[in-house]
Amino acid sequence: DGDPITSLAADPRLIGNPVISALHGGTVGALLESAAIFKLLWDGGAVSVPKTVNITVDYLRSARASRATYARATITKHGRRIANVQVRAWQLEESKPIAAAHAHFLLNTSVT
Repeated sequence: DGDPITSLAADPRLIGNPVISALHGGTVGALLESAAIFKLLWDGGAVSVPKTVNITVDYLRSARASRATYARATITKHGRRIANVQVRAWQLEESKPIAAAHAHFLLNTSVT
């Protein structure tokens, strides 16, 4: 549909909890932040990589390290200097998210 989807390949090196073979939370957080940045670069008008002001991640369920993980971002507010972005990550079905994030980014919209 023209909207970028960020993907993370399955990899046993990304296991955070070996008892249940769950994906490490830091890896999930990095995927969410990356998806937000990619979305801003894709259609947000940024001329350089936006700087993260803050990000809040809600971990909703365990993610399996043996499955690919995907994330899709939505720009909720795009100002001249700050952008607000929401992101959802899932594995098998987009309707069953494993994590969600809300982030703010500082934009550099002018070339110096």
